[in-house]
Amino acid sequence: MKTDFQFTNLLGTVYRKGNLVYTQDGSCLLSPVGNRVTVFDLINNRSHTLPFAHRTNISRIALHPGGQLLLTVDEQGHAILSLFQRRIVLYHFSLKGAVSSLEFSPSGTHFAVGIGRKIEVWKTPSTPGATDEAADEGEGGGLEFAPFVKYRQYVGHHDTVQNLEWSSDSRFFLSASKDLTARIWSLDPEEGFTPTVLSGHRTAVYAAWFSADQETIWTISKDGALFQWQYLPHPDADPEMVDPEDERWRINSRHYFFQQDSSLTTAAFHAPSNLLVTGFSNGLFMIHELPEFSEIHKLSISASNIDTVSINNSGEWLAFGSSALGQLLVWEWQSESYILKQQGHFDNLNALTYSPSGDRVITCADDGKIKVWDTASGFCIVTFTEHTSGVTACEFSKRGNVLFTASLDGSVRAFDLIRYRCFRTFTAPKRLSFSSLAVDPSGEVVAAGSLDDFDIHIWSVQTGQLLDELSGHEGPVSSLGFAPNGSALVSGSWDHTVRIWSVFNRTQTSEPLQLQADVLCVSVRPDSKQIAVSTLDGQVTFWSLSEGTQEAGLDGRRDVSGGRKLTDRRTAANVSGTKSFNTVTYSADGSIVLAGGNSKYICLYSVETGVLLKKYTVTVNLSLSGTQEFLNSRLLTEAGPQGLLDEQGEASDLEDRLDKSLPGSKRGDAAQRKVAPEVRVPGVAFSPTGRAFCAASTEGLLIYSVDAGVQFDPFDLDVDVTPESTLKMLAKKEYLKALVMAFRLNNPQLVTRVYRAIPTTDIDLVVRDLPQVYLERFLRHAAKEADASPHLEFNLLWLESALRQHGRTLKERQGDFAEVTRLVQRAVARIQGEIFKVADENSRMIDYLLNQPRRKEEKEGVVADVKMIEDGEGSSEEDEGEWQGLE
Repeated sequence: MKTDFQFTNLLGTVYRKGNLVYTQDGSCLLSPVGNRVTVFDLINNRSHTLPFAHRTNISRIALHPGGQLLLTVDEQGHAILSLFQRRIVLYHFSLKGAVSSLEFSPSGTHFAVGIGRKIEVWKTPSTPGATDEAADEGEGGGLEFAPFVKYRQYVGHHDTVQNLEWSSDSRFFLSASKDLTARIWSLDPEEGFTPTVLSGHRTAVYAAWFSADQETIWTISKDGALFQWQYLPHPDADPEMVDPEDERWRINSRHYFFQQDSSLTTAAFHAPSNLLVTGFSNGLFMIHELPEFSEIHKLSISASNIDTVSINNSGEWLAFGSSALGQLLVWEWQSESYILKQQGHFDNLNALTYSPSGDRVITCADDGKIKVWDTASGFCIVTFTEHTSGVTACEFSKRGNVLFTASLDGSVRAFDLIRYRCFRTFTAPKRLSFSSLAVDPSGEVVAAGSLDDFDIHIWSVQTGQLLDELSGHEGPVSSLGFAPNGSALVSGSWDHTVRIWSVFNRTQTSEPLQLQADVLCVSVRPDSKQIAVSTLDGQVTFWSLSEGTQEAGLDGRRDVSGGRKLTDRRTAANVSGTKSFNTVTYSADGSIVLAGGNSKYICLYSVETGVLLKKYTVTVNLSLSGTQEFLNSRLLTEAGPQGLLDEQGEASDLEDRLDKSLPGSKRGDAAQRKVAPEVRVPGVAFSPTGRAFCAASTEGLLIYSVDAGVQFDPFDLDVDVTPESTLKMLAKKEYLKALVMAFRLNNPQLVTRVYRAIPTTDIDLVVRDLPQVYLERFLRHAAKEADASPHLEFNLLWLESALRQHGRTLKERQGDFAEVTRLVQRAVARIQGEIFKVADENSRMIDYLLNQPRRKEEKEGVVADVKMIEDGEGSSEEDEGEWQGLE
């Protein structure tokens, strides 16, 4: 079995903090999710996470106007320059301070950065596609050793710069600051120009923008005051005796939003359409048209404040981000409809499970919500909110159409994943908080265990009745699992025992297996012959299910421990509380186990040898507690670690200093003033194909896969294989050679072009002679085409020919082709569902039309026509063979 799993996607987190950025064409939205960036494709309804990660949470992102370079900056001022299309990191750099604003110039030659009260302008590093003129100027062309060159620094503000905005010609830029002013700066010294201060606001200025003709400047402040500035003479001056030297930027008009008990938190201005979008701390956003300040829309979209808003280049789609609830919304204001509406879990994840088909992942969390995620698109399909407390466990029935969940609210619920509704609720005779769950392979019986009680409760799924309470454990039941063949129920408890129950026998006896420490997790191998048990002392032991004897074991204490918290007085290797696995799961073939716990590591072990095959680091984000490897003495103060000090009371604004949280609502130690989220892995699960696994972590839902697509694979490549020669082969109608050459180059656009140009009459010949080494790539491409392109019959002909002629190979090498075969199956099933849906709609429409009542005159006319036809009147040669409509 392949074990070279690579990070491929991050689900469950759609927005954490920072700003949102659209691509130039407006089809994709870039959102910072912790220390990574996720790209949401709004046209194709897909998302992917860029592979690089920062050391702390990302605070600002900016995309080059050309769409090639992406610049991301974290909370500590460390910047990463990456090639956006290829997802490759080009350069790391430190801006030596917390960045509050970041903006590329429209020309793309410079970018401006707000660092505290200073503004720095840097030259944009050269891009691979730079022109010769740019290379002559030293701004493009060849490779650079130090690509970041500071162009100029601007100092004048007395407080933090909150926003920067360039003019359309890239000669000037505006800055808005907390010192109640906005300023106009020039990139290069201009004759007759002096830096101008725009003062008049009573609170911090949030943003300043140029109008499309650059004759007007708009500034907006935190109290909801909008000022219009124009280059005018003094209002008391004589219009006929105006001295040009007396003209300056003056306030022409003032507008106010009048939002009681709330302040402005974000704003964006679209100059071509004069559209102003503002967001407030009460979750309200407003759209106004300037300069009339006429209100277009006013809508509440969140229960907490809106942190950022972004407008795409056409001015049609508005993107909103709210960090308190992890919400991301894309709204089309003209049609008043949502393009994208996603929200992650509000609290920590507790458990997760793959669907038997492998295309869905279920997560449950402390916020009482159960979310269904589509692994292909990365989006949440449905959210169940029936539970009133934290959901602790979830498991599928074997058929995959029913989901069972256990919760701290004392109930176990069954959800129908076809109609998306809860159809059964199971409860115990006394109030219990269920923490573990197991479902019989037949789907007839569900069992749950609790940390409050030592008994295991068993219900019938059909009737919802409590069938039995299994007693025998002398401590809380921590984990449950049915053997896949349905022969036994395995339970682990804090009483240092694992019990094997014969639930369906008359005696219902249990056989205890004695261990050395509290049992944390129990997992049954897919062939029902072995169980893996994780205990509090860091040991993972393997037992024979039929014999009840220990077969092997491994010590994972040294592997899982790592990462110190701010309060720790010991090194990361000796820290307590991280030296055991809270979750263990088998792979699909049972040859390896995956284990995770209260640390930043996920460990992959071989069952047969007990060898650590690979160790995955979940995150390197230092914004989370438990990721630091070594003690940094520079962050130690006389009052203790700097991260534990409450700096909220030193904020300049009153509302920032106030602590509005209710007593008892904060998690963690009540004596601490500040609690950072801790990194932990409460759940891991293998996909049914064994080609991927997912892990629930503090960062979100991480997907690791062995099928991470490569950008360039020089397999069997020579000098003659080029895009031009491939197209020449296509023009000569040598289709197989052209297709193989396109696969060698691994250029998706070229493969698609060749694939679509092959006539349907030659499909069977091309597929028959296709080399087997390209079969997996071909099936993957054909499945993606079937999902994305409108050529329905054409794609089905390719798939039908491939399955007919290479079916024996696919069956003999199931392990190699399992993932791509599942892709093909999913594409065909989707097409089948769409065709059935259209057929059903058409049949209902035909039934409706046939059942329409007819007017009396029409009926009499039809009867007369029928009599004429029967008598031979009115018939002609043209009428013969034609269909006659009779009632």
